[in-house]
Amino acid sequence: MGARASVRLGVNIDHVATVRNARGGVHPDPVRAAQLAKAAGADGITAHLREDRRHIRDTDMVRLKSEVALPLNFEMAATDEMVGIALRLRPHACCLVPERREERTTEGGLNCAGQAADLAPRIAALKEAGIRVSLFIAADPRQIEAAHALGADVIELHTGAWCDHRLADARIESDSEFRRLRSGAARARELGLEVHAGHGLDYETAELIAGLPQVAELNIGHFLVGEAIFDGLDTVVRRMRSHIAKGHARTLGHVA
Repeated sequence: MGARASVRLGVNIDHVATVRNARGGVHPDPVRAAQLAKAAGADGITAHLREDRRHIRDTDMVRLKSEVALPLNFEMAATDEMVGIALRLRPHACCLVPERREERTTEGGLNCAGQAADLAPRIAALKEAGIRVSLFIAADPRQIEAAHALGADVIELHTGAWCDHRLADARIESDSEFRRLRSGAARARELGLEVHAGHGLDYETAELIAGLPQVAELNIGHFLVGEAIFDGLDTVVRRMRSHIAKGHARTLGHVA
């Protein structure tokens, strides 16, 4: 088998819209951010259209699809409203995520094992329309098996708990979480699922997770938008691509 392709970087532009909406109006424009990310080497754009529209708006999704020449990953709750929007928009992929109005950011993975009956018809409708379906889940064997049974094309492993433990310097918990991610990625690939990862990643953690041989794509947003305040979006996307490439190279044995 030949060497795997480089790990892709999907840039989530939700929090450019958060800044815009804090004051109202049209600035900063998340579509412009997506275009800058593309120019800096992003492989795709991710945007989460929440039910309460707290950051990305419906018009943003339409413009992202029509004005940015990159695959669009539409993060969404598994509701009839969002499925209807996706079927009209026809993005490259839809990533189904859990969603609660009171949360600041997506907390935990989707319980696809416990919600299979509700998820199955929605996943089927998206796939019938030619849209790739990803499920944002914890690295839990039960959830991975359920994702496969539901016909998902992709799982995105929730890296938030691992990143949180590393920030807290909780080495034992961090090591345990990384082992879970590693074994989960391996099991998903055995089942034929494409493996993505995201949530809470920074330069260091993205480099480490890119070293897992099964991981094909990382989706990163909040950290990049935050660092862009200081260094500019072009610089931070290029820097993130460099860290991802280093992690990928270690897997190939190019770096000791």
